[in-house]
Amino acid sequence: MELGIGMFGDLTFNNQNNNFQSPKERLNEMIEQVKLAEKLGLDSFVLGEHHRPDYAVSSTEMVLSALATATSKIKLASGVTVLSSADPVKVWQDYVTLDLLSNNRAEIIAGRGSFTESFPLFGYELKDYNQLFDEKLDLLLKLNRQESITWEGKFRAPLKEQTIYPRPERPLPVSIAVGGTPESIQRAARLGLPIMFAIIGGMPRQFKTLVDFFKEEYLKHGHDEEKMEIGVHSHTFLTKSRDELLENYYPLYAAQMDRIGKERGWPPFTRRQFLAGMSPEGALYMGEPNEVADKISNTIEMFGLDRFIAHIDVGGPKHKDLMKSIELYGSKVVPQLRGYK
Repeated sequence: MELGIGMFGDLTFNNQNNNFQSPKERLNEMIEQVKLAEKLGLDSFVLGEHHRPDYAVSSTEMVLSALATATSKIKLASGVTVLSSADPVKVWQDYVTLDLLSNNRAEIIAGRGSFTESFPLFGYELKDYNQLFDEKLDLLLKLNRQESITWEGKFRAPLKEQTIYPRPERPLPVSIAVGGTPESIQRAARLGLPIMFAIIGGMPRQFKTLVDFFKEEYLKHGHDEEKMEIGVHSHTFLTKSRDELLENYYPLYAAQMDRIGKERGWPPFTRRQFLAGMSPEGALYMGEPNEVADKISNTIEMFGLDRFIAHIDVGGPKHKDLMKSIELYGSKVVPQLRGYK
């Protein structure tokens, strides 16, 4: 059972000067946070890519490379690499380099992206959203299997008997992140790739039919059941008490949900929604350690998980609060979950 943490590099918002903290400060805080996660024995760190003013990380490869020199054991993964708007050759080169720097600790978790800023930024059309991902994933996987590449697609220049450098010591681990679209789930199953379900709203049990669909499709396409890997990535935050969470963390979480929701036409995020998410049936793994451990345990059993990634920095909590959340997760929650195989 792999237990890790994930971040997007949310920037703390200062209500007094009506501005976000500097990315420089947030990135340096992140190094200390991941060092603590490794010290506590967590298995992995997963880092998301965004191109917006409220996040510090647009280049996961650069940040993970910095973390590779500050750590020695923890797995370093993207979560996600927005492959649709990236060049698979450059992605593969960057993560091979990271893998070599980190002594084989790198992983690509690729996704189509739930934010769209990267598409116009890198010159792609949203109407090609699905085709872009299919084509670029095909190239990325070929790069991972073959030394000499001959390939042609619609959205990038062809390759003819091309070898890409540096050469890796092993095939890079590549997983697919999905938000619940059956097409994405079927793609991961057909290709025999590990899958990561992002469950950030509603009730986890609503994903049971989708997880079962993945398992059925995976086996239907002739893949080895012993190699099947299923993970969940969900919003998580640990405090000593529920009252502390509601008083200190809820306003930050609601503000971030409202920033995103305003762009997408969502109604304002409410305390009632937050409390529903914190309930035993909800998708927010938040509160005091025993409560969160029980909830993660139930999710592991419900889906037969191999991985759980606790996404812990939504809303940009302060450094000291994030450090405390990681400490509680690593010292109080994770030990209760280590018995799962």
